[in-house]
Amino acid sequence: MPELPEVNTFKQYFDAAALQQTIMQVDVSDDKIIRSSDGATFAEKLAGRTFVSSIRRGKYLFADLDNGHSVLLHFGMTGDLKLYQEEEDRPRFERFAFVFQDGNRLGFEDMRKFARINYLEDRDAFIIEKKLGPDALVIGETEFLTAMKGKKTNIKAFLLDQSNLAGVGNLYADEVLFQTRVHPASTVAKIPLKKRKEIFAKTQEVLHEAVEKAPYYKQYEEDWFWNKWRFDGHLAPDGKSKVESGKIAGRTTYWAKPWQRKY
Repeated sequence: MPELPEVNTFKQYFDAAALQQTIMQVDVSDDKIIRSSDGATFAEKLAGRTFVSSIRRGKYLFADLDNGHSVLLHFGMTGDLKLYQEEEDRPRFERFAFVFQDGNRLGFEDMRKFARINYLEDRDAFIIEKKLGPDALVIGETEFLTAMKGKKTNIKAFLLDQSNLAGVGNLYADEVLFQTRVHPASTVAKIPLKKRKEIFAKTQEVLHEAVEKAPYYKQYEEDWFWNKWRFDGHLAPDGKSKVESGKIAGRTTYWAKPWQRKY
């Protein structure tokens, strides 16, 4: 599933394809992923509007319109964008396409239909309603540590909770904890302050490095972070701890004990 760095790549693609473009019409072939209304109403609201800017908050991409409203693009597991002109280039699983006055079409493809598309009259109200915390690339150390204070949940659950910080998903959480040598089942309140600061710094480091590489979630590089270690039986850097897996915070999780200490 696309996480913060991947959605940031989608933002770059969207900005290049759609900003300052006027929507002539929206062709909806399947409105299941459109949550705010039926497809016809969605298309009617967007006809004649222009995309003027976009912002990313965690894993959410908001495309802002010239009337002050926004379109929310949440990519689910298999959401994707493709700019094209010719019908033969239309994505196989396209659910709708923005048709611009310049002749380009920006198709939204989603094979498994888990994406969520919303027409929002008030973006900020939506963010509050969803209890989206500060973006994981924006949050400061003090705010991060304050959010951790007194938490009795495990650190994996804390990192995945989008109300704490928005944008960290399953794979990046495992990566941060592997690199900081903290077991994902560790109780947040028991983790020493020095190690909590290390988790914050490593989260920033990993996410910034990933963003700079402009990843595409369907095609990670061979040496991409977790590709190097996140499978059962792999030896941790200590040469003796073996990676194992199980369910933590309701998600498939990988760790190596005692390489990763449980607090």
